[in-house]
Amino acid sequence: MVSINQLSVETLFEAVRTGDRAMIGRAITLVESRNAKHQEKAQELLHKLLPFAGKAQRVGISGVPGVGKSTFIENLGCWLTGEGHKVAVLAVDPSSSRTGGSILGDKTRMDLLSADENAFIRPSPSAGVLGGVARATRETMVILEAAGYDTVLVETVGTGQSETMVADMVDFFLVLMLPGAGDELQGIKKGILELADMVAVNKADIFEQKLKQAMREYKSALHIMTDASPTWHPPVVACAGLTGTGVPELWARVEKHRKLMDASGERQQRREQQRLYWLKSQIQDRLLDSFYASEDVAGNWESIEAAVKDGKTTVSTATEKLLALYSSK
Repeated sequence: MVSINQLSVETLFEAVRTGDRAMIGRAITLVESRNAKHQEKAQELLHKLLPFAGKAQRVGISGVPGVGKSTFIENLGCWLTGEGHKVAVLAVDPSSSRTGGSILGDKTRMDLLSADENAFIRPSPSAGVLGGVARATRETMVILEAAGYDTVLVETVGTGQSETMVADMVDFFLVLMLPGAGDELQGIKKGILELADMVAVNKADIFEQKLKQAMREYKSALHIMTDASPTWHPPVVACAGLTGTGVPELWARVEKHRKLMDASGERQQRREQQRLYWLKSQIQDRLLDSFYASEDVAGNWESIEAAVKDGKTTVSTATEKLLALYSSK
């Protein structure tokens, strides 16, 4: 097999544009690489692909552990390909380097979707660094959209900062919940509901008796929050990922949202803001890398850290010293 070092940017570009799945995978590997030469080639490739990207519907999908995200995504993905769409699934798991990652096994669990020639499933790189995962996921979307995938589903683990990260790179953020809301609302972070463009109560086929109560609870929780858009109030719907019940109706809401956001100009504004956020976050990440790579900082780190630990200096003073060392290089 030809290594990515031997593949020219032009070869990768042509292969991606023609939808060669094996070469799409190689292009994504190039983007994920931290090698400086690989990154230089990756950025050249992305610049060539950029005019052909941006038309896909980008949907983030999150939910509490055990909610059935993988089963739901497989059923949704298979239904979408059956409707003539080309679907890409990207799994974001910033914790994978510590735990081995639960989400990285999703490709093997989504047997039907993995075998579908109109679908592409890619787990996130197991770098364990949120910024690195964010960059790779965003740039992977460019490759997949340029390859003709019109729907990109971005799955996140449902815990912590990864939700905000994914919400900042998609057009629509779907939160999956379980019935039994009376108990669960106690543990739901307000933040994740504030991000939601829709809440879907999954496993409706298993928890029929609790479904209506759950939907009332989630609707009440959303009602007291301020809508992110003046033209859209997040609905609460029921679905069953295992059987596919409610999936077509759920997707009809996603498409309705897209039409409304296109008509109001909010979709374009959202993407513009996301690109600016991406720019700022990239600058922050690069500056942090540069700071910790500084020989002056590294040479004085232990002594300054010890002074902070022992209470001999304040954190503010230590920060000033370290920044002065960095800026003097």
